[in-house]
Amino acid sequence: MYKVFVKDIPIILSTEKKIGKQYTAIPLRLARFKKLIKKINNGELIYVNLYHKNAEKLEQFLRKKLPFVDAAGGLVYNHKKEILFIYRNDRWDLPKGHIEKGESYEAAAIREVEEETGVKDLVVRRFLDKTYHVFKRNGKFKLKATYWYEMYTEYEGELIPQSKEGIKKVKWKNFEKSQKALSNSYENIKLLFPKEYLLTHPNDRISQV
Repeated sequence: MYKVFVKDIPIILSTEKKIGKQYTAIPLRLARFKKLIKKINNGELIYVNLYHKNAEKLEQFLRKKLPFVDAAGGLVYNHKKEILFIYRNDRWDLPKGHIEKGESYEAAAIREVEEETGVKDLVVRRFLDKTYHVFKRNGKFKLKATYWYEMYTEYEGELIPQSKEGIKKVKWKNFEKSQKALSNSYENIKLLFPKEYLLTHPNDRISQV
């Protein structure tokens, strides 16, 4: 199953026709992806499930429908069990960025965290997940796939927001402050966190799928 977020609303791609009564089920071969995105942006559509019995066809479909951008980022912990957040576009987010030519996903994730936050000595613990979201650039829709890694560091130095990327703040946040930050974050970011971090579920449909 894939969740492709458009303005925090997920387009579900699955191998099952029926995933919930509220969902409009559309066979993958009949899906008009750009029209669905426009309907979501216009508030005309919330629950949609695109289905195909072959799971391999799902991402193949995505890669054909929109220009694809690969990115990587990190969910970073320190020795105090605090989590590293960035503040950009009036929301709390996690550091991430584009993968350079010839660069591995893991190397890109480490580089982007370092560049966006100033944090050093990062150790990758494990791969977490791959998230998808649609964004618009130069008047055209694009699809970003982000590879996320759990990381650890004992770095205690200065945190430096990468201003040229629009980052206003970089903060270590404990459990309670992380919960508060996630209440003003993105739904695809919330997928990376254990359920106890999520105080509220504004989109119950996401947690139920």
